[in-house]
Amino acid sequence: MASPATNVPTNSGPQGGSSDTNDGEDTDLCPGFKDVDAFVKYGLGAVLSATKASASLPQAGDEYDFYRSFPGFQGFCESQGDKLLHCMSQIMQHHGCRSHLRDRSKLTGLEERFDLVVDSNDVILERAGILLDEADGVNRSQQPVMPAGFQPPKIVVSSWNRKVGSGRHSETFRLLHAKNVTRPQLKFKEKVDNSNTPFVPKIFIKPNATKPLPSLRPEDPDVPAALADFIHQQRIQEHVEDMFAHPYQYELDHLTVPERLLSKAEPQMYKPMAETKCTFIDSLEDLVALNEKLCGLSEFAVDLEHHSYRSFLGITCLMQISTRKEDFIIDTLELRSEMYILNESFTDPAILKVFHGADSDMEWLQRDFGLYVVNLFDTHQASRALNLARHSLDHLLKHFCNVDSDKRYQLADWRIRPLPEEMVQYARTDTHYLLYIYDCMKTQLLDVSHGQTGLLQCVWNKSKDISLKKYLKPIFTEDSYLELQRKQKMSFNTQQLTAFRLLFAWRDKLARQEDESTGYVLPTHMMSKISEELPKEPQGIIACCNPVPPLVRQQVNELHLLVQQAREMPLLKVRKYQCLLQINHLETKNDQESLSVAHMKARRIIESFENPFRMESTKAGGNKRERVASEVGESTPKPSKKQLKSAEKPHKTEPPSQDSFTPFDYSQSDLKVFAGMHKRRSRDNSQFDPNQRSFAQQKTAKGQKSNFVAGNRSMSYLAGKSDRGFRHNWPKR
Repeated sequence: MASPATNVPTNSGPQGGSSDTNDGEDTDLCPGFKDVDAFVKYGLGAVLSATKASASLPQAGDEYDFYRSFPGFQGFCESQGDKLLHCMSQIMQHHGCRSHLRDRSKLTGLEERFDLVVDSNDVILERAGILLDEADGVNRSQQPVMPAGFQPPKIVVSSWNRKVGSGRHSETFRLLHAKNVTRPQLKFKEKVDNSNTPFVPKIFIKPNATKPLPSLRPEDPDVPAALADFIHQQRIQEHVEDMFAHPYQYELDHLTVPERLLSKAEPQMYKPMAETKCTFIDSLEDLVALNEKLCGLSEFAVDLEHHSYRSFLGITCLMQISTRKEDFIIDTLELRSEMYILNESFTDPAILKVFHGADSDMEWLQRDFGLYVVNLFDTHQASRALNLARHSLDHLLKHFCNVDSDKRYQLADWRIRPLPEEMVQYARTDTHYLLYIYDCMKTQLLDVSHGQTGLLQCVWNKSKDISLKKYLKPIFTEDSYLELQRKQKMSFNTQQLTAFRLLFAWRDKLARQEDESTGYVLPTHMMSKISEELPKEPQGIIACCNPVPPLVRQQVNELHLLVQQAREMPLLKVRKYQCLLQINHLETKNDQESLSVAHMKARRIIESFENPFRMESTKAGGNKRERVASEVGESTPKPSKKQLKSAEKPHKTEPPSQDSFTPFDYSQSDLKVFAGMHKRRSRDNSQFDPNQRSFAQQKTAKGQKSNFVAGNRSMSYLAGKSDRGFRHNWPKR
């Protein structure tokens, strides 16, 4: 019995000690309360009593204004309000939120104070949720949401900008975002041409030419400048096709692939990148030396890095060239105006140039540098001919070289200078293995065709077609927005379509002026949202954009005026394919009123033939056609059986002048002809009344000869001979 007795204090000792410890912690946490539950109950009671007390306060309006007139009530409200604001400010400061509630010099509006309270509540509740999740065993490592504008500055660290040093801590440097990069367009010697005019080739020296460039300007220095300009303009008009033609069209059409490129050869293994020399070229002397080195080779690989987000036409930022022994990285932003030097090696038909997916590369080379390629082999076209699983360069590197390329930098901002080492390595990877891949693919093309060169020749022909591609500038026309609206697959009414057209024109104009892409000025999905919603206030335009583009925020008032202009258009429920016709009709309404009656009739007849659906809408409406006053001397033709109705009501026109027109006196005419009478007329009446014949026929028995005399009527209207005179068989007007 002693043993259990002695064990009881031993077991109860730690429990009692832990209980005392918890009580001490609760006492320190909630002084004056037994535990946390007691504090929570007291707090809920205090909140409930405060809510009841606030409900008994005078309501806003006349009652509150009446009590406010007493100085005692006014002083009490101000003192209690200051206490509440002070308490709220301390709570907000404790949680690291903005607490300028009492600083009336900074924030004076009630709405702004309310926003501060809402933001602080979000932060506090977020932290409370994190703590509750941690108490339940759920680990949430993310930081609480802070109010906008009070986020601490962060250093963006990625895998490429983390420099591991020999010490314990790794050295990092800050990533330069696009907004912090100096615009390279400002350093270009030749200003970027964003005008709405066709692209003219930049080439003025044509190396390796079989057919020289057309000389459009006289080279004789003795010719006066004025006469030389006149001759130049005349030659431009005569050779306008030569101006926009491909400069190497003739050379590419007569290009023959050398026999050595069509024969099977053993693939030449590439050197490891660590053992291959890489040269960064950013000066004219190095570029000239590179061109001389390339002219002495038989093949080399080329690739480009492009940037299009902060430029209207786009910028070629980097060029990579790899030979069998060396890699070159060319800073095309620095040498933009001197890159034409490479035409000597790029257009040499004896030198093979290997690209991968060169469709866009050909256009970029022509647009920025005036470079052209002769004797091109595109590994993308070879991959399609071999029916590989995928045709990307990433797949070819893995398939032939067992190299995993890192495509995280494919969409990086290549305007950054100096380039990080990781981005340079990525650029080298695109061309370092490309010549070996070409050797392997050429061998497989010959093996698949059993030694025949037909499949390989097909790849050469497709590559030559890519070399013949010409760069075309984006040209803005009045109907350019229709193609984009069709791709969006959205059905707009007249107001929405007008807003879409105006916003499209505004975006194109501003993008050309600021040399920014249309996606940077106003993305297409935001433009469609604004056109669909048609906001009445500028704040509504801002609400349609998330995030708000900088240029939209700057020129939101101009956008608001465009939306207002679209809202003033008549709202018509039209079919999708009739939207444009309705807008054109409304825009030319004033022009139609000034036309003559004959012109208006001709236009309505043409419109009825061009758009027969408008006739259906006119019939469905049930509106009668209005008569149009005829001009003097105009004869009205007899209505035919197949008479077309106009699509719309004709516009009211002014009647002819009374001086040249005398109205007909209907008082002298016999209107009983149109009264539908069933009495017989005298034989002297020459007018035909089909109702009279119908009445006589009803009284005549079958087989009995009618006493009704035809008179002056045609024999075709005799009873029993024809029914064409019956009123139900009249031709419909």
